[in-house]
Amino acid sequence: MKERRIKSRLLCAELIQVIWKDQGVVQRRRIANLDDISQHGACIQLEQSVAEGTPITLQCGSGELWGVVRHCGYRDGNYFVGIEFEKGSEWSRKDFQPKHLFDPRRLVPQSLRRAPKYIH
Repeated sequence: MKERRIKSRLLCAELIQVIWKDQGVVQRRRIANLDDISQHGACIQLEQSVAEGTPITLQCGSGELWGVVRHCGYRDGNYFVGIEFEKGSEWSRKDFQPKHLFDPRRLVPQSLRRAPKYIH
């Protein structure tokens, strides 16, 4: 699968509250695990599915992030919900920093992060 993200995601583990409406009617409010986050999106783990295209609110710390569900899949006993944040609701560390936040690129030496240069 081709990576479509604009910014790389940071891994995290933080319980947050999420709010959405099933089929645009019944409001749902659940606790979810924030699995990863970037400026433009996040992935959360829930015990129930959320339909693609559903507007969703993430209550993080003392603020909120708004977005739209882009995908939802079942794996390892939970639903993994991919969210794209709305323009104007981008995530920033200065606004909310999960307690457990890790950049997986730190596992790869910086010299290997760049694409190799080929000589023709």
